[in-house]
Order: sequence, then structure tokens, then C-alpha cells
Amino acid sequence: MSASSTSNDLRNRILFTIGILAVYRFGTFVPLPGIDPEQLKILMDGNQKGLLGMFNVFAGGAVSRMAIFALGIMPYISSSIIVQLLTGVSDYFKNLKSQGETGRAKITQITRYGTVLLATVQGYGLAVGLESSANLVINPGLFFKISTVTTIVAGTLFLMWLGEQITQRGIGNGISLIIFAGIVAEIPRALVTTFELGRTGAVSTIMILSLFILLIVTILFIVFMERALRKILINYPKRQMGNKMYGGESSHLPLKINQAGVIPAIFASALLLLPVTFSNFNFSDNETFLNLSSFFTQGQPLYMLLYGSGIIFFTFFYTSITFNPTETAENLRKYGGFVPGIRPGESTAIYIENILTRLTTIGALYLTLVCLMPEFLIANYPIPFYLGGTSILIVVVVAIDTVTQIQTRLMSSQ
Repeated sequence: MSASSTSNDLRNRILFTIGILAVYRFGTFVPLPGIDPEQLKILMDGNQKGLLGMFNVFAGGAVSRMAIFALGIMPYISSSIIVQLLTGVSDYFKNLKSQGETGRAKITQITRYGTVLLATVQGYGLAVGLESSANLVINPGLFFKISTVTTIVAGTLFLMWLGEQITQRGIGNGISLIIFAGIVAEIPRALVTTFELGRTGAVSTIMILSLFILLIVTILFIVFMERALRKILINYPKRQMGNKMYGGESSHLPLKINQAGVIPAIFASALLLLPVTFSNFNFSDNETFLNLSSFFTQGQPLYMLLYGSGIIFFTFFYTSITFNPTETAENLRKYGGFVPGIRPGESTAIYIENILTRLTTIGALYLTLVCLMPEFLIANYPIPFYLGGTSILIVVVVAIDTVTQIQTRLMSSQ
């Protein structure tokens, strides 16, 4: 393929991705039928903290507008988590995984069915919760429930399809880019809100300056950690073929500190958000809801503990299913490569696994620190969720990954 055709293909992919993301953003402004917008605004102004605020971040502001994409891509992510966990413990799913392309297609199909089921249950929970809030639904009843569930499920499936189209025909990971686009689109509004808080005196100027310094430091720290590599030296022996000598060169096996990327933060958030549509969308003033939601707000020990534990677990889990030291060691042995001072085969696999475990531990602690530290600091201030650690992590990591993919395509054309 010529360089010009490759660059044209890249340009088309980028334009296609931008077009899909524009469609997604449009959908976050299309409201659910039968909702009173004035009552919704009053309701959402008092419910921006805790899990509902986080849910709004991942839905790109669609929850605050109660749009057709109110559940966002979260049912699909939750379904993916359940299927991947089953892949680690169920023989049926292990067999599917070992069947190659056919097995992967079957797993994808099961994930989609799971998405429909979760979206239906969560959509019904959302409809009941909306009806329980006084004056929010114009004509409550069975028709409202059916139309809301149908619209929500269709919106989620459409988002899932958009994400798959970006992955196949666009640039980058579609699901991550949809979350990325939702956060980036709402950041200007979050900044305006923050400056308005400073102007009215609700937050001091020193606090706002400290917040922005923290954001800059956090972004620099994320970029540094995402670029950090541990290179394992690999030597290849010399081989004589006829009168010529081949091989004898060295290369490196690069291992990232954070092999899992932004997935652990998204997965941990998705698990925390899963109960929210079963219980917390009940906006009524009942005591159970208020007690439950009080534990799941920024700065609360239970929220921090569950979130941090989820990030650490998914960092190790996702790394284990995406990088196999035994397979890597076998491939090195097959091509004659070896780590100096380490026997090929099993010893090399153990050596790589030990290094990977240490790196993953550092990566898990780094992700936990980035996601939780800003939450501690802004828990007691009315700072928008979009300026939290999780949002910044997703934006920076997805941006780095997408730029890397673009650079890789450009380099392959040269």
C-alpha cells in the first residue's frame, strides 16, 4: 500500500471517528419522552455528588438531562466484566476462549445478550425511580415504563454498536473513546462552574489555584507513568546458513508499568455504578435510599475502600488475561531468543512473571493514587466530578493510546 493511500485511509478513519462521536453527543441531548424538564433541573441540582454524579460523568452529562443515553455504555461494560470474570472460572467460557475466532465471536454474542438484560433491568429501575419523584413524570403509568425501558435499551445498544464501529472502522478503542468524548465535552462546563464558584465566594481563589496545580501535576504524573517501560534484554544466538552468519543481535521485551491502561478504573467504576440503577435511581426521600447513598459519596471510607479495591483487583485481573508470560517465553524459545543468565522455557516464564507482578503492583498503586487522591481533596468542596482523578486519568490515557495508534499507522506507511 502506498504512503498516500495509507494517509487517506488514516484521514478517513479519523473523520469517521469524529462523525460517530458527534452522533453520540447529539444523543446525550435527546430527552426521554414524558419528563418535565423544569422539575428535572431542580432534582439534578441537588444530586450531583456521590455515585449519581459519577454516573453522569460516564454518561457524558446524559443523566442530568435524562437523555436517551442516560445509562451510557455502562451496561455493556458491566456485561463485559461479568463475561471476563466467568472466562477465568468457568470451563465453558475457557473452552470458548481456546476456540480462537469462533469462540471470541460466541463470547461477544453472549456479552451483547448480557447488555440487553442489564439495560432492561436498569432501565426499569430508572423508570420506577423517575415515577417515584413528585411531578417529574408528566403521565406516570405502564405506558411510561414501557416507553422508557424501550428507549433506554435501544439507546444503550445503539451506543454499543457505535463503539464497535469506531474500533473496526475508526481509530482507537470505541468504548473508551465514547467515555472520553463525554468527559471532554463536559469539562468546559465544569471549568465555568468552578470559576463561578470562585466568583461568588463559595470556593476561595487559593483553593481553585491549588486545584489547577494539582490537575497539572496529576496529568504530568499520568503521562510519565504511562510512558514508563521496563525493558528485558533478549539475545539471539548466531546461526550459520551456508557461508553467511545470521543473528547474534540483541533486542528488548518492553513491559509497561501499567499494562492494563485505563480499564481497571472504568471496570471498578462500572461495578460501583451497577447497584445505582437498582436502588439509587429511586429519587424519593425514603430513609433507606438516603442512608445507602450517604455511604457512596466522595470522601466516604466505604466508597474509597470499594473503589480502590476494585482498581487493584482489575489491574491484576486484566493484566493476567492480556499478557501471558508462559506464552511469551515459549515464543522466545521458538525463535531462539533468550534472557541472559536465564534458562529458556519455564525459567524464563517465571522470570518474566516475577517482573510483571512487581510492575503490576506499582501500576495498581499508581492507578489507585491517581483516582482517589483528588477525590479526597475535593470531597468537601463543590468542585464538579469532571475534574476528579478518574476523569483526568481516562482523558489522558485514552488520548495517549489514540495518538500512539495514529503514529503507528503513519510509521507503517513509511
